[in-house]
Amino acid sequence: MSKATELTKTAGAFDIRNFIGVLLGIFGIILVIAGMVDYTPDEAERTGGIDANLWTGIGLILTAVFFIAWARLRPIRIIADESTEVGDGNEATDGTGTTETGDTRA
Repeated sequence: MSKATELTKTAGAFDIRNFIGVLLGIFGIILVIAGMVDYTPDEAERTGGIDANLWTGIGLILTAVFFIAWARLRPIRIIADESTEVGDGNEATDGTGTTETGDTRA
């Protein structure tokens, strides 16, 4: 396969790392908001004085940034051959718009 007939595409938005990053970011934002708004002395007593929601949310947001940056910096490359996209070059038309393959194997 020559380099001239190969096309390189990226997975783009359909990369699983983007989905993971967005979901972790959403959950992280929810936990950060919950940690800033709903941190009571009773909760501080149960967690030993650590705002668990806030710190977990910050960790999730940092992980989300890592996943999205990873997907942007090192995208998944998909190599597609031109002949598979257009056809394999072994087709002939009969004038009616239908195609017949040139394969004569029985």
